[in-house]
Amino acid sequence: MTLFFSNFDTKGSIFRAERALLCSPFSLDLFITMKKESVSFSKIVNTRKTKERQTLKFLSEQKIEQKLIWLIKVGILRREVDGQGITDSFRLTPLGKKIVEKWQTKSTNIPKLSLLDQMSDKFLYYLNSFI
Repeated sequence: MTLFFSNFDTKGSIFRAERALLCSPFSLDLFITMKKESVSFSKIVNTRKTKERQTLKFLSEQKIEQKLIWLIKVGILRREVDGQGITDSFRLTPLGKKIVEKWQTKSTNIPKLSLLDQMSDKFLYYLNSFI
């Protein structure tokens, strides 16, 4: 098992994953919850207007889904699977857990990237969505 994970534990993949999390619109609390248990898409969407918001800003359901799929592509999240197939719930991957644990010990919020880094990430995000 360690051998399998170590193949994906490269500096490049960790950098991309951290960067995607830094630019994500989701709260650190959401990722901490995903570390322990799966979180359904409906729970993320339904908390947009409450004090327990899972997003840092108001987003449409479509935008939330796009951002979650992006985090799956970079290796942070995975979809939960039950006996009948893929569910609407998400959970952190081992790489995602590693990054969230590092940030969890340092702060209650996800650190912020510079404006240039955010623009670069948005460019890569949109470029990747056309591929």
